[in-house]
Amino acid sequence: MELGTDSGTELVIDLREVAAVLLDMDGTLVDSDAAVERAWRAWAADYDLDPDKVLAIAQGTPAISTVRRFWPEWSDERAQADANRQLARECVDLADVVPTVGAHRLLETLRESGLPWAVVTSADTRLARARLGRAGITPPLLITIDDVASGKPDPQGFLMAAERLGIDPARCLVVEDSDAGIAAGRAAGATVASVKGRPADLRLVDLEQLAALLTQARAA
Repeated sequence: MELGTDSGTELVIDLREVAAVLLDMDGTLVDSDAAVERAWRAWAADYDLDPDKVLAIAQGTPAISTVRRFWPEWSDERAQADANRQLARECVDLADVVPTVGAHRLLETLRESGLPWAVVTSADTRLARARLGRAGITPPLLITIDDVASGKPDPQGFLMAAERLGIDPARCLVVEDSDAGIAAGRAAGATVASVKGRPADLRLVDLEQLAALLTQARAA
């Protein structure tokens, strides 16, 4: 299977070699984009910051990383308290959180093919369970910011998921929608697929397409 890469060259990816799929949550498996934007625009307003600059940094990264980026002089205690407040704000805003296009079909495809899978997210456990629950998704393995010392773009979350699944990271397919997440997947040594047009080893229209590609690969 030949797929365009961000370098403009061609890379041959054999999806038959994929032994596990590691999925990001927000923007990838769960459509929470509107809720995320509302929460960070509100946070920007709290501190009279440019909301567009805040959103550019916040997407795909842990809340604590965004807080520290804008307020590096704050103590760890103050930064963590503010990040916790932001996560709590997001937990109560679930009205329009839904599964992304093809999410449930992809998960059914993974179940039918026997491919293990996990969710690896920059959210904390409380927020992750709230959004996944709203979307009707119960992952067999969930890795959140609570489980790691460093969040994306650090690869720790993906490496931990691969280890717990008992799969070599090089045989994992990471699916992401943010630059930070893609960088984390690459640093873990995995093949990386992206949605939303982000440069990656495999660029997807949506998860429906990935489900079809995996089905095709298994039938080959």
